[in-house]
Amino acid sequence: MAFQPVLEIRNVSKHFGAVKALTDVSFSLERGEVHALCGENGAGKSTLMNIIAGVLQPSEGEVLVDGAVVKVTSPAVAQSLGLGLVHQEIALCPDATVAENMFMAATNRRRSPFMNYRKLERDAQAVMNRLAPIDVRRKVSELSISSQQLVEIAKALTLDCRVLIFDEPTAALTEAEAQVLFGIIRDLKAHGISIIYISHRMAEIFSLCDRVTVFRDGRYVSTERVADVTPDDVVRRMVGREITQLYPEKQAADEQSTQTILDVRGLSDGARFRNVSFAVREGEILGVGGLIGSGRTEIAEGICGLRPVTQGDVSLNGKRLEARSYAQAVSAGLVYLSEDRKGSGVFLELSIAQNIAVLDLKSLTGPLGLLNARAEAARATDLVRRLGVRMGGIGMPVSSLSGGNQQKVAIAKQLAVNPKVILMDEPTRGIDVGAKSEIHRLLRDLARSGIGIVVISSELPELLGLCDRVLVIREGEIAGEVGEGEMSEEAIMRLASGVGGHDNSKVSEHAA
Repeated sequence: MAFQPVLEIRNVSKHFGAVKALTDVSFSLERGEVHALCGENGAGKSTLMNIIAGVLQPSEGEVLVDGAVVKVTSPAVAQSLGLGLVHQEIALCPDATVAENMFMAATNRRRSPFMNYRKLERDAQAVMNRLAPIDVRRKVSELSISSQQLVEIAKALTLDCRVLIFDEPTAALTEAEAQVLFGIIRDLKAHGISIIYISHRMAEIFSLCDRVTVFRDGRYVSTERVADVTPDDVVRRMVGREITQLYPEKQAADEQSTQTILDVRGLSDGARFRNVSFAVREGEILGVGGLIGSGRTEIAEGICGLRPVTQGDVSLNGKRLEARSYAQAVSAGLVYLSEDRKGSGVFLELSIAQNIAVLDLKSLTGPLGLLNARAEAARATDLVRRLGVRMGGIGMPVSSLSGGNQQKVAIAKQLAVNPKVILMDEPTRGIDVGAKSEIHRLLRDLARSGIGIVVISSELPELLGLCDRVLVIREGEIAGEVGEGEMSEEAIMRLASGVGGHDNSKVSEHAA
């Protein structure tokens, strides 16, 4: 590697009014290295990346490219300097095709009034095929979240960049898709491209990266070679404390209830899942594993009225649930937390109080149809206190919060209706290790209060560490169950991949 860094950040600060997002931080990126940037949500990582990408301007400090001070006044200027950003949050035009999204920047720069769509699609497909066999003629709105994430990555690969920033790139990807991405990153590195890699997944950092820099509370903490530190060292620097137990204690034998709170029987939608039967006991955390695309989300949507079903029954506390819409499910005490936090989990531009109230406006509305603002504020204040939301006040927009605190607001929104059962889809996706630990403890506390919780997760350690037992979905059916004393990543993956055969016996035993 050359001595001169390709990118250098010197003493950068960024203030949003009285809030200091970054304070005197420095960072350097060598040619052809993969450099991890770690920190809890709210540590300032995304703020710095947005400064490098020209989305934000620093309040103080300098950005240098090849040793020269530059003013990155816009994303277009960043791209002209060879700096590209793959956003964690999907930033695509849903009504445009994959090809149009991938080459949108180049299209905006062209001088000809005519578009050669055949060449555009041919060039886009060649890049897309490096990642996945996605037809670039399809509209982005037709794609799954994981496929949209791949389009974001492919879009960045079309840019002639010397520096690429990946912000949680594997958060929505399958293991197979992630491995393809890792191969591309290693290839980019071999060709002298420099990578800034933001992730909360230590296994990825220690497999891919050369150096790791840690931020905490908007300040620089350390930079070290990955070979010289351990994952525990990095976590300790991130949170400023020891996290001795990421997962809370599970149900003890004398805590386990025999009372079934949610009972699903023979549920099918005629397309994505069929003959799904299982039960959730009062106070239990039931995990749902399986490969992305196996039908886990669709099953949850079918249970709570967000997806039409063709046959089967759902019961709450022994009473059949007739949920032809999500509103009916909520009224009965069954709520669902989407995997797409920004898209349907919270309303980013509404206040924290408004988000918490949105599922139960009826109880906060007076006889003349006017919202009781005092009651709304009282409810929000109680829930954010119980959940430990870090914020400036309940009147702040949710967009002002870190990812972990946004997720807590999404959970508070569900708790506002006093649910009997909560279905949670990827509840800690894209959240740092400290916030994950807090949410895991929160979920266990909710379970101990008698709420039944179903957690869909692609993270095997989360399923094993948090859940009392795990159902595994394969190709729209329950492939089997992993219970206490049997839990291991291998056991789940064997069922998810079909190696372990199809075993519904234990599912039936618990559903009886």
